[in-house]
Formats: sequence, structure tokens, C-alpha cells
Amino acid sequence: MIYKIIRISICSFILLSAAALFTINGQNVETGLEVLVKGNFSELKGKKVGLITNPTGVDRNLRSAIDILYNEKSLKLTALYSPEHGIRGEFTAGESVGSATDRVTRLPVYSLYGKTRKPAPEMLKGIDVLVYDVQDIGSRSYTFISTLGLAMEAAAENNIEFIVLDRPNPLGGIRMEGALTKPAFTSFVSQFPIPYVHGLTVGELALYLNGEKLLKDGVQCKLKVIKMAGWDREMLWEDTGLPWVLTSPHIPQSITSLYYPATGIFGELYVASIGVGYTLPFQLFASEWFDAEPLADNLNALKLPGIIFRPVYYKPYYSVSAGKTVEGVQIHITDPGKSPLSLIQFYIMQEAHKLWPKKDIFTMCEESRLAMFDKVCGTDLVRLVFTKTYSVDSILGLWFDEIPEFRKRAEKYFLYE
Repeated sequence: MIYKIIRISICSFILLSAAALFTINGQNVETGLEVLVKGNFSELKGKKVGLITNPTGVDRNLRSAIDILYNEKSLKLTALYSPEHGIRGEFTAGESVGSATDRVTRLPVYSLYGKTRKPAPEMLKGIDVLVYDVQDIGSRSYTFISTLGLAMEAAAENNIEFIVLDRPNPLGGIRMEGALTKPAFTSFVSQFPIPYVHGLTVGELALYLNGEKLLKDGVQCKLKVIKMAGWDREMLWEDTGLPWVLTSPHIPQSITSLYYPATGIFGELYVASIGVGYTLPFQLFASEWFDAEPLADNLNALKLPGIIFRPVYYKPYYSVSAGKTVEGVQIHITDPGKSPLSLIQFYIMQEAHKLWPKKDIFTMCEESRLAMFDKVCGTDLVRLVFTKTYSVDSILGLWFDEIPEFRKRAEKYFLYE
């Protein structure tokens, strides 16, 4: 009898612990799309809807926002709008997306990543509300947030309501890193004066752009954000309990979003492999002229918090050094909360320059790639200062001095604690 009581008690403890673990791991997080459905589409009832989305616009059961809205009788889904990579994810990075007819719904699909980046008035005819449901990865150079801002401008100019279905920032809502974009370096990979790692959800970013009058000519749209339920700023993606759908071909897993800011800026130079074209995009840093062991030793000797560097050797299948043997390091992020994500690439360049001072990475690339590097950084000062000494210490002020003031302004638009 005592044995049975103990057994029942143990089983009860296990069940309660499992339930608690689900809660801790964010199993109750609901995206803006799920909150919209739960609320019986009240914000969209009786309206003609245009939807900006891609394969990431899904609920936890992987049902597409396109299908959910198309099949809802209380509203009319009228048109689709495609950011980079296409409405169904069929286009590669940087590939121009054309307007077409969606093969599933037969609705018109208007491209926002081709000749047109901002919805033209004729694309918005008959639309009462423009809905945005796209998963961001938390880094400024990822073009989806540029599409967000330009679509908000179009909505303001055409007197159309704009609704953001909010989604988690996979890097969490605390980390902010990088210089704010300077006016001369505004581009589709740095559309707005925000840090490189911005620390906002797409809903919060929309509120910030609108509230601070950062859209063209200071226009403001009729904006509503449908908040998530159960998300907080300390959560990384793995804490949400939500399924990950690749946001682009080279962000196949949620963890890749952590590595994107670690090497993506350097990757714009196209002089060494960052794993794009191999099986670990953005997690590698390798070249035909690196020696893996001394590079890994130098980097590990820095004792950067939350990071271990492992020597690697591989042949990229495509992109930089395709078919050739390269060697370098794999970045292992062991503590995302402590690691200096966007500075990792600069530390690698620093140590590579110490080992191979005759190899100047910035003189090995084409002039156009330098310009792209500067656009992604949001300024040319980072490159100009760094290349004088190849010391990360020399750019720390440029990288972080503007963050406290930005955070202070941004906090007014926080939707989550």
C-alpha cells in the first residue's frame, strides 16, 4: 500500500514537473495570428484584406495565414504581397520576385522585392486593411523589416489601415548591438536608424517607426498591432514552444538567427566562407589561406563569453571558394545571453590579421562589396576605424554608444515585459 502511494506521488510529481516545464519553455506563447483567430477575427470582420506574408506566416499547427484568412467567411482576402524569397519561399537570396497569381488561392500576388519595393496605389485598390504577418530574425539587414516600413508608408499615403500580427524576436527583446544607420547609408538592408541587432518584435518596431515619424516625410499610418500572448523579452525562440519555418534558404533553423549577426556583416565582402554554400550557414568562418588550429587557439585565448571556436576543414558546395578546401573555425555559441553576437566577426578578423598581416581582407574584395559592407553596418566609420588598427576595442564606442539613447526611446513602444 505504501509502495502504491509512493508510486502515485512520484507519477504526480513527474506530471506536475512536466506541466511546469512546458510553461517555463513558453508553450503558452501565441503569435498575433493565433490571437487574431482566437478573437474571431474581430479586427478584420467585413473588410477586404491584403496580406503581406510568406511561408513563416503560420500558426503552431503550421497552417498558413493565407489559408486561414482565405477560408474565413467573415472577411475577404483580396490580394497577397510578397517580400524577398517569395510568397511561397521559392526564390533565393537577392533574386528578384515577380508578381503572379497564387497557385493555391488564385489571388493576385504583388511583388515587393523586384522593380517595386513599396506597394503602389494600383496594388492597393479595393483594400480596406493591409495585414503584415512575417517572421523576423532580429537583425536590421534582414529585408523583411524594410518591407514592413515601406508598406506602412504606402498604407499611410493611401489612407489604408495597417495591422501587424506580432511574432517573437528569436534573439529575445533585451539584446541591442550596433551603430544606428546614418542617413547617407540608408538602403534596403538598413532602411531605418535602428541598431544592427534591434531587440524589438516586428510589432514594436512598427510602433517605433510610426510613433517616431521615421517613415518617409514623417507620415503615420493607422496602425494596430495584435500582440502575442505569453511572450516576454527574455525568451529566445527555443523558449516559445513554437515551430520554426525557415525564414529564408540560409536560415533553416531557429538557431541560425543567432549566427546571422555573428558573420553576416563580414559575409558581404565575399572573400571568405561563412558557411553559406555549406551545411552550416553563418556558423563558420574559413578561407583557403587560413590555418584552422592557430586561428582557433587565438580566438579561444580571448575567452569571449559564451563562445567556443572549433577548428574546421570543408569544401563549400557553392558561393565563396566553391569546391575548394577551406579551413577556419566553427563558432559554437554556448551562452547566447552573454556572447557578443555581432562583434564575433570583428574578433575573427582581428585575430586573422595578427596571424596573416600581409592578407588584408578589405583590399581583397571588390569596391562594390566595401560599399555593401558599409550599408549593412549603417556607416563607413566602422570599417575606416577598424582597418587602421584591426582592433575590436577601436570600434566599441561606434558600436555601442548610441544604444542607451535608442533603448530609452524604444521602451515607449515595448508591448512586453
